[in-house]
Amino acid sequence: MTAPLHEPTAEAAPSAADEAAVASADAKAVQGRSLGRIAWERLKRDKLALTGGVVVLVLIVIALLAPVLTNLLGQDPNEYHENLIDPLFGTPKGSMGGMSGDHLLGVEPVNGRDILARILYGARISLLVGFLSALVAVVLGTVLGVLAGFFGGWVDSLISRIMDGLLAFPQLLFIIALVSVMPDKLLGLSGSSVPVLVMVLVIGFFGWPYIGRVVRGQTLSLREREYVEAARSLGAGRIYILFKELLPNLVAPIIVYTTMMIPTNILTEAALSFLGVGVKPPTASWGQMLSSALDYYQSDPMYMVVPGVAIFITVLAFNLFGDGVRDALDPKGSR
Repeated sequence: MTAPLHEPTAEAAPSAADEAAVASADAKAVQGRSLGRIAWERLKRDKLALTGGVVVLVLIVIALLAPVLTNLLGQDPNEYHENLIDPLFGTPKGSMGGMSGDHLLGVEPVNGRDILARILYGARISLLVGFLSALVAVVLGTVLGVLAGFFGGWVDSLISRIMDGLLAFPQLLFIIALVSVMPDKLLGLSGSSVPVLVMVLVIGFFGWPYIGRVVRGQTLSLREREYVEAARSLGAGRIYILFKELLPNLVAPIIVYTTMMIPTNILTEAALSFLGVGVKPPTASWGQMLSSALDYYQSDPMYMVVPGVAIFITVLAFNLFGDGVRDALDPKGSR
């Protein structure tokens, strides 16, 4: 019997470096990611949403630093520059609404107040009303929506009927009537602070049924999940289930709906100021500027264009960011 032509060769033993590399690769392969990280990675891939988020941050910074920015520009939002107004027509001298190196966006007709300074201060009113009224609506809607969905029965029926009644109520007309009869001083506040407070409370109060319905529906679905049943079987009380099992899973829809509610509230504030029942002069407001521009849209169109563009950019940025957040937090989303 002849010997084999080739002797079988033993396989080389893996080195320590190879074993370490394999172990590291396996560790990376099984590394878990939190829901927040997954949502952030999805959001980073949405360039439009990131652009909207950056614009929103810039608007917030502008609103907070409006006094500092106007001081740097050397302008006061309530300072008159009547020397820049044509005495015959009451419109700004020069082209494009009186734009110049000192007044980058021009001046208002008749009184000559700097438009850029008033736009910066108007951002404070719009964002303040938008955010605070959304906060009021979210708190009320979350609390009442969770109670209705979790307890059910007569609690659910009562809260649902209240939501139906508020949704059918003419919100805008009620705010107009309420702000019109408000006193000049209320709860230690005076001037434009009174209508701002009223708008925040009323817009928030009439806005909570929208988010309340969303939270109620989510709660009805979540309370029947396996982990909730498991918590009940282990003896967990209602308070524990509400705060440890339900509310953490309601954060995503609440955040999404909040980002979509803020631009709606900003438009509501602008509409009220446009109708003359928002903040009172001389406090700057984008809606109030649009209302004043109606008499000059032919002779000085820039006076209408500037606040209109400010409202458009603000609402568009919030909507783009809100859409991106919704897609990022959607576990079934493709992005």
